[in-house]
Amino acid sequence: MLSQLHILLTYTCPFECDHCFVYSSPYAEGTFTAPRLHEALDQAQDVPTIDWIYFEGGESFLFYPLLIEGVRSARERGFEVGIVTSGYFGATEEDAELWLKPLADLGISDLSVSDDAFHHGESSDNPAQKTKRVAERLGIPTDTITIDPPAAVGAPGQGRGEPVAGGSVMFRGRAVDRLAQGLAGRQWQTLTECPYEELEDPTRIHLDPYGHVQLCQGISIGNVWDTPIRKLMERYRAADHPICGPLVEGGPHELASVHGFDPEDRYVDECHLCFETRRSLLHRFPDELAPRQVYGVV
Repeated sequence: MLSQLHILLTYTCPFECDHCFVYSSPYAEGTFTAPRLHEALDQAQDVPTIDWIYFEGGESFLFYPLLIEGVRSARERGFEVGIVTSGYFGATEEDAELWLKPLADLGISDLSVSDDAFHHGESSDNPAQKTKRVAERLGIPTDTITIDPPAAVGAPGQGRGEPVAGGSVMFRGRAVDRLAQGLAGRQWQTLTECPYEELEDPTRIHLDPYGHVQLCQGISIGNVWDTPIRKLMERYRAADHPICGPLVEGGPHELASVHGFDPEDRYVDECHLCFETRRSLLHRFPDELAPRQVYGVV
């Protein structure tokens, strides 16, 4: 049952992390406008089961007035609100409080702060840590997202449909191009399930500035500027989707087999084979594999 709408407020980010699912960077394009943001929240309100709105990116704090407006508007509609951030603005605790106090006053229910070597190096007291301390002092429920450099595979303890909150890199997006080389792999024939996403009955969806509703980064089930969220979800059947259908049936192995992808012998994890297969199919399924930029294609 769909309960969360994750709004990718922007693809732009001050970082260009090697493990980024969506290829965010200072040069990545795509940011919501205020009218589009209000329209998205109106559509979410029309889906009775959605009770959480998350703002993420990219880095949502780069467009701070828009973030504040989105949070205010979502709270007025009765949603619980969470934000995902790198906390890059926390040069000092005083700075962090300047940014966080208005959000505390609006009553956000979660602040997830990325604190790992990909974002902040090995600093012992980095902006993310300052941001987290201030958020806790302001009474904002806070957690830390820490992704370890690749050594092992998978995110231990992570359930299907849950955000990544620790563990190892999953090989989607930029991680495939920057981190996969030289790592141990598994035979592609053994990658027979999608271990992370609820493709048959999604509990969360991601909405980007272009209107794409993504079940996983780069797998779209439609565009909300053409068809509202409620209708998209009512119409969605995994078995009818050219990407989700094979993934449900037999994971990345089935996806590659059905669409004639010629795989290498080994892949680091399920996401790795899935991503490489999907990237090879961009020309065949431009509506279902969107936007192209999350595949590193400009």
